[in-house]
Amino acid sequence: MGGKPLYALVSLGLKKETPVADVEAMYRGFIMELNPFESSIIGGNLTGTENANFIDITLIGEVEKGKLMLRSTACAGDTILVTGYPGQAAAGLQLLQHSPSAGDLSKHPLVRIYNTPSHRAREGRAIAHSRYATAMIDTSDGFLGDLGHICQESCVGAELIQEKFPISEDLKQAAAQLKRDPYELFLQESDDYELIFTCSPDKAAKIGSVIAEVSNVPVSKVGKIIQTVGDIQLMLPNGTQRRLTPTGWDHFTK
Repeated sequence: MGGKPLYALVSLGLKKETPVADVEAMYRGFIMELNPFESSIIGGNLTGTENANFIDITLIGEVEKGKLMLRSTACAGDTILVTGYPGQAAAGLQLLQHSPSAGDLSKHPLVRIYNTPSHRAREGRAIAHSRYATAMIDTSDGFLGDLGHICQESCVGAELIQEKFPISEDLKQAAAQLKRDPYELFLQESDDYELIFTCSPDKAAKIGSVIAEVSNVPVSKVGKIIQTVGDIQLMLPNGTQRRLTPTGWDHFTK
């Protein structure tokens, strides 16, 4: 939403046999992620657990008045853009689940992306500060599901162009190995934390330049916002259209 992280509250549920060195390593990781933002851990809780360990983090931040990015403010005619390569984490998980020798996959680039996802806090803040974007959301539940949230909350629809989807070479190779369509991996539920955002067409290049000032993450135009509420259409390379249902990860669906 364009905010700056300030403080973290960390709650740990640990089995009694958890080595102290493991706990120290966790906190070193927390601090490594927080330090670039000059953020700090200000408290939390520690409790014992009989089953699996758990880590619960609440992050508190702030955003300047007038720069808060919402999912409810996209407009018909806006360009739809996305950072990075959505679908890569989903492919990494699929490789772990379906490869017979999963233990040999720890260094696979997509497995590493799934296991150590990147955040886009810097990019999101730069987008918000530019004031060029009209709406924004992350893709943690999947590109299509989260675009659906924008459409629902903004009372608009979307037209996507399949040929514009950013499909990395790693994703193409993994999709071939898994016998999956890379474009479906791009659209469906995933643990990527990329950003979907919208802006008027004349501001797209300017936002790309703003993001380039803070990171080297690629930005791709993948479609446009349309007036038809809740309608998401996919333009295929042969010129035909396919209607998409905006489904993503649902914690309460088996």
